[in-house]
Amino acid sequence: MNYISTRGQAPTLGFEQAMLTGLARDGGLYVPETIPEMSADAIAALAGLSYEETAFRVMLPFIGEAFDAAEFRAIIAAAYAGFDHVARAPLVQLDANHFLLELFHGPTLAFKDFAMQLIGQLFRASLARSGQRVTIVGATSGDTGSAAIEAFAGLDNVDVVILYPHGKVSEVQRRQMTTPAAANVHAIALDGNFDDCQARLKDMFNDHAFRDEVGLAGVNSINWARVLAQVVYYFTAAVSLGAPHRKVSFTVPTGNFGDVFAGYIAKRMGLPIDRLVIATNQNDILHRCLTGGAYLTDQVVPSISPSMDIQVSSNFERALFDAYDRDGGAVAQLMQELAGGGFTVSQGALQALREHFDSGRASEAETAATIARTLEATGELLCPHSAVAVKVAEEQRDPAVPMITLATAHPAKFPDAVEAATGQRPGLPRFMANLYDRPERVTRASNDLSALQSLIRERRSH
Repeated sequence: MNYISTRGQAPTLGFEQAMLTGLARDGGLYVPETIPEMSADAIAALAGLSYEETAFRVMLPFIGEAFDAAEFRAIIAAAYAGFDHVARAPLVQLDANHFLLELFHGPTLAFKDFAMQLIGQLFRASLARSGQRVTIVGATSGDTGSAAIEAFAGLDNVDVVILYPHGKVSEVQRRQMTTPAAANVHAIALDGNFDDCQARLKDMFNDHAFRDEVGLAGVNSINWARVLAQVVYYFTAAVSLGAPHRKVSFTVPTGNFGDVFAGYIAKRMGLPIDRLVIATNQNDILHRCLTGGAYLTDQVVPSISPSMDIQVSSNFERALFDAYDRDGGAVAQLMQELAGGGFTVSQGALQALREHFDSGRASEAETAATIARTLEATGELLCPHSAVAVKVAEEQRDPAVPMITLATAHPAKFPDAVEAATGQRPGLPRFMANLYDRPERVTRASNDLSALQSLIRERRSH
């Protein structure tokens, strides 16, 4: 299995190299050269299997010869051993033919754990084999950072540096990044928003001298292995509700587009997905693009669903690559225009996107009302991101087709917003009960590339 860049100018790599590289050297994102397909019989055979066995069967074709079967099974087993629900990603029914996929039973209470725990084990195995030392730098709008820290804390040959926007994540999200005691973990609060964090991360990758000097590796959803891990729960959920013998749809709360792009990959593999609905909050650039054809950045407006407060959705580049018939030059031109404020999607590409994706948005008031209404009707307490998706799903679902809405975080990660909506303050799980008492360790930094690079050099030398 080979991987190519969405901008067409970087070397073709195998799975392991693409995983360790993260962002391609031409600034693009790695995608599989071809998408492996699963037959209807192979999908039907997933029924009743454990999450781990399904993960093995779904992901193995993408791995190539990077890990043998026994090693890969052991990696998967280790990745999900720390989840507190035996189903890993259980389904809860909200209404007739409307189901919630709970993705918050991992160690940091967010869907990012599915990918990050796996990629942590993959990196561990690969680096142990090569003896290589890497510096993982990640940008987070709230959940990626804590999941990365949980996955890589304490590893001898890895330094982890996480950039998050100062004052723009919840207190629980911040403390999950700033309280770990492992010496190889470093949290940096950047003056700016998530798009600034992500831009500086990409700048570091595009500075090839710095990249090579520190052994830069990325675990944001720019990393293909992150997307691949998220493909699995689309299969487990769909098969639980009758796939491949009937179609299902998914609604996904979307910021950086990685999670919903994983659903698109599942569909390309043969999973009978009817609709993939992109749910956005008031920072609705993806919804505006799909409905109007123009991807024009605007000011990020802070919301009660901060992990979605994004204007530059990195993984959208992967979807554009396919929509433009895998023309790397066309994608590179679009990304150049994006740096100047935005671009217009061609009519043919827009039609191709609309064949797979629908979209909707939820205001702050609608999000809060959905949290309250869902609790009253079902007893299920939603985080604000999950509530955005439930609201959009309720508007867009076909009653005849099962709709699966992704619940991406535990409500206790956003207690203020949930309490304001319901009067109930969600408590943290017992294993995290002392989070507010742990000392914090964080460095505040300006939105300046050279200053950040100096900071990273300093941190990794200790």
